[in-house]
Amino acid sequence: MTTESGVRYVRGDATAPRDQGVKVIAHVCNNLGGWGRGFVLALSRRWPEPERAFRRRHRERAGNDFGLGAVQFVRVDESLWVANMVGQHGIRTARSTAVPVRHEAIDTALTALGGHAAGLGASVHMPRIGCGPAGGRWELVEPLVTARLTDRGIPVTVYDRD
Repeated sequence: MTTESGVRYVRGDATAPRDQGVKVIAHVCNNLGGWGRGFVLALSRRWPEPERAFRRRHRERAGNDFGLGAVQFVRVDESLWVANMVGQHGIRTARSTAVPVRHEAIDTALTALGGHAAGLGASVHMPRIGCGPAGGRWELVEPLVTARLTDRGIPVTVYDRD
């Protein structure tokens, strides 16, 4: 189903994008360098490179742009990339009540993703980014996806698990 926003919604696995051509799988990471809950587990089961690259970039953050809003593009196949987007400040714990998602950081990351996807002629595939363990709300994230991607003519497919 495609909505007015131009976002196509399907049931399935975002780590197995359905379109032909170059594709980018986008997801949200935290700024602590943690990789252990949510969609990242599915990514790591399929490819080790995105996790390794993310952890390395975090370790070396003093010499790079790692932080909220940053995006790291990791090529996992000839025509497939993973976009590690830092859009979460910290992590949610049993004792914390704060929601770690940062919509402004997701917006910044989506802007960079839009430029990269346009340059590659790629479609973008994602779960409902920032709305799992990060605690975001899709009704706040979808307009960002629309403004930064679909309004630029970049095809976006959002995958909901069966």
